[in-house]
Amino acid sequence: MTGPLPSFFDIPRDELTALVASWDFRSVHAARLWAYVYNSGAARYADMPELPARFRARLETEISLVLPRVAAETHSADGFTRKYLLALGDDRRIETVLMRFTGRVTACISSQAGCAMDCVFCATGQMGFARQLTPGEIVAQVIHIDRVLRPPAAGHRSLGDPRNPSPHARRERLRNVVLMGMGEPLHNYEAVMRAVDILRDQNGPAISARRITLSTVGVIPGIVRLADEARPIHLAVSLHAATQAERAALVPVAARWPLDALLEACCYYVKKQQRRIFFEWALIAGRNDTPEQAHAVGRLLHGLSAQVNLIPLNPTTGYDGVPSDRAAARHFQEILAEYDLPSTVRQRRGLDIAAGCGQLATASR
Repeated sequence: MTGPLPSFFDIPRDELTALVASWDFRSVHAARLWAYVYNSGAARYADMPELPARFRARLETEISLVLPRVAAETHSADGFTRKYLLALGDDRRIETVLMRFTGRVTACISSQAGCAMDCVFCATGQMGFARQLTPGEIVAQVIHIDRVLRPPAAGHRSLGDPRNPSPHARRERLRNVVLMGMGEPLHNYEAVMRAVDILRDQNGPAISARRITLSTVGVIPGIVRLADEARPIHLAVSLHAATQAERAALVPVAARWPLDALLEACCYYVKKQQRRIFFEWALIAGRNDTPEQAHAVGRLLHGLSAQVNLIPLNPTTGYDGVPSDRAAARHFQEILAEYDLPSTVRQRRGLDIAAGCGQLATASR
């Protein structure tokens, strides 16, 4: 019995070209196939008339164009957020979120089915780890969001192509991808980076590296490797506490990767990459939103090229903490500014459909 076909979305362009050549077809056919899928949104080989019939017949038996099935779709009352429950080939489920902001559209994508990091306030961590996603399953989430925004019938060119003639398509073009969905991206490093390389391909999805952000709970080997490989995507580190004991209570993997070692890795990253690093801080009322905590963060990060993203806690059924109010968030920011630390308070979107940071989860099989 043969297994499922390899996914087209697992294959970088250079490998596709080599594969097609190994079948004794010309490289121009590989280029046209790539353009049909990523630039025209073609979902079937039958919709690619410029490809020779013999080539299309070979593709049907070798490579799958199937995207994950949409098992459920929910729309937020805010009108800006949609969440998709996607069923993978083995019927594992992941969640992907489309978020609209003024002047931009962002896809929040998952890198694992579940998560092994066990952060106490995160619904994904509360559900446990199921498996790693393949590069194609990561890329396919972005392609799904793009096709939602601009169906193939609209005649769009590519995800990142500014020459698209339709004003509506320009306004709705997917510009940003954040690896902040289900899972720990640096726990699935090889697949995530292969997917990032495909997404960045200027002849394909064409998502700029400057518009890709990876969020980690603090996997030190991955941070160091990311720095050494000089990958130009943005890095965000989930901090949430300014002492080792407090952080370990919220983020259990801090026992494996302690705070002082994490800060050392972050400094290495900033020096090696010559770029700013982002720190995420879930504001939990009465726990880590006090002036004392803000001063502790300021002292911890002072002198590092960094920005702090403050995120009022999003509720989950497995954690009884509550979000900080607006006044506490503003005061926290004011104190950080005393240490020359820029900060923002993250816009909260899709809370009514559990699409906010830390809220993504599915039932395990």
